[in-house]
Amino acid sequence: MGPGKAATKTTVFLTAEWLHLVLLNYTVPAGLLEPLVPGGTELDLLRGEAYVSVVGFMFANTRVRGMAIPFHRTFEEVNLRFYVKRLVDGEERHAVTFIRELVPRLAIMMAARFVYNEPYSRVSMSHSLELNSRRKRAEYRWGNGAAGAGAVVGDGLGRMEIPAADSDEAFMTQRHWGYTTQRDGSTVEYHVAHPVWRVAQIERGTLDGNTERAFGREFAAMLAGPPASAFFADGSAVTVHDPVRLP
Repeated sequence: MGPGKAATKTTVFLTAEWLHLVLLNYTVPAGLLEPLVPGGTELDLLRGEAYVSVVGFMFANTRVRGMAIPFHRTFEEVNLRFYVKRLVDGEERHAVTFIRELVPRLAIMMAARFVYNEPYSRVSMSHSLELNSRRKRAEYRWGNGAAGAGAVVGDGLGRMEIPAADSDEAFMTQRHWGYTTQRDGSTVEYHVAHPVWRVAQIERGTLDGNTERAFGREFAAMLAGPPASAFFADGSAVTVHDPVRLP
C-alpha cells in the first residue's frame, strides 16, 4: 500500500486494476509547468529537471462506490501528467497532476470531472497487447482518422523487476497521491493505494500521430522528439480515495 497517514480516514471512491502501463517520459522547461502546479504543492524534479509522462494503460475491473457500471469495467486510458510533491507533518507526499486524460467511456469521464475536476476527455480508443511473444509490445491508440488519431507504443520490453528506490522508474511509478486544481482555484488531494510495480525497459518507445489535438500545442512541441526514457510497468489493483480539499 502507498504511504499516507491520513489515507485510511477517507472513503474509497474507485477500485480497479491499472495494468500493462507504457510510460514515455520527456524533459520540459519547469516554466511550462509552473502555472499548472496546484496550490499547496511544488514541482517534483528528477536530478533538477522537470518531466512530463505520456502513459497508456488498461483500466480493468472498475467499480465506483463498490458498484460495477455496465460496459465501463474494462477500457483504455492515455494521459499526460507531471510530478509534484507536498510536505505534510514531515511526510513528503510524491504525487501526480494530470494535464489531459483520454478515455472512451462517458460515465467515467463525467464522474472524474464532477468529483475531482480532472481534465478528462472522451475519445474512441483501442489497444494491442503482445506480452507473451518473444518480442513483447504494447500499444494504446486514440481518435479516428489521420487528423485526430494518435498512439502510445512500447516495442521490445525487457526483463521485469522491482526498481531500485532511487531509480527513474521508481520516481515515475511510486506515486501514491494526486493533486488537482479546482474551478475556484483551490486544490484537492486524494490518496491512491497500490503495491510497488515491477518495471522493464522499453527498447523503442514512440508517440505517434496527432498530439496537438490530444494534449495542446505547447505540449505537442515538447513531445515531438524521442522520449528521454521509456519503460513498461505491470501494474496492479488500485484503490482511489475520495478527494480532500486543502486549507
